[in-house]
Amino acid sequence: MSGRPEHQAPPEIFYNEDEARKYTRNTRMIEIQLTMSERAVELLCLPENQSCHIIDLGCGSGLSGETLTEQGHVWTGVDISAAMLGVAKEKEVEGDLLLGDLGQGLPFRAGAFDGAISISALQWLCNADQRTHNPAKRLYKFFSSLYGCLSRGSRAVFQFYPENSSQVELITSQAMKAGFTGGLVVDYPNSTKAKKFFLCLMTGGQQPLPAALGVDFKEQASNHIAFSQKRDKIKQLRSGKAPKKSRDWILEKKERRRRQGKETREDSKFTGRKRPSHVW
Repeated sequence: MSGRPEHQAPPEIFYNEDEARKYTRNTRMIEIQLTMSERAVELLCLPENQSCHIIDLGCGSGLSGETLTEQGHVWTGVDISAAMLGVAKEKEVEGDLLLGDLGQGLPFRAGAFDGAISISALQWLCNADQRTHNPAKRLYKFFSSLYGCLSRGSRAVFQFYPENSSQVELITSQAMKAGFTGGLVVDYPNSTKAKKFFLCLMTGGQQPLPAALGVDFKEQASNHIAFSQKRDKIKQLRSGKAPKKSRDWILEKKERRRRQGKETREDSKFTGRKRPSHVW
């Protein structure tokens, strides 16, 4: 059996009383969670000296909520595990708590929150724990309802543990379909231990992604370009237009030049073929 928790049981079963108690006793686990929570809040880029209303998605025992409280924010937590929420209540955390399945969507009014954070929860939505579960549909339902309850111009930051690149593709495609822009920020990508994935989503149109920790400028730039190009390509495919720089796009452009009476090279089997890149 895989060592990944989401492969062992559905979250509401895996996070039972015993597992929930670890979040009040295990010092290392608490330290890791708090560090990731602080980083997630930093990536939200909230206005300084202003109390904001944040939704904590998969809030668990309230560790990430405590970070929000310390920084002067008001928060509402949602989690599928009654045992985890029970521990949070025992600790008398200051946030409002709601028992709920993120894959069924969020029941909040439009623009209710100034931002959202989530620590180690997003990958659970990629599983089909019941016969009726369709991960793509559940992710879309979740992201579209989240988009609706966030104020315009706000952000949602998810720290998560992707299993593979296809899982990242599934998550980001459903987030973009729901209206978000943004992308992945990978802190310390060259470190096995310190490497952390943060999905930074924005509601106010395309904006630059925050800088990742432990990454040089060149790596950062190439990551951002790749994500924005992918988003543009998806938009073009949806509109029925040929993707930019594709063979069809080049042939259309050449045909347009011919109609305008401009000198244009003849088409050949090499038209639109990708050239090998050269390293100088």
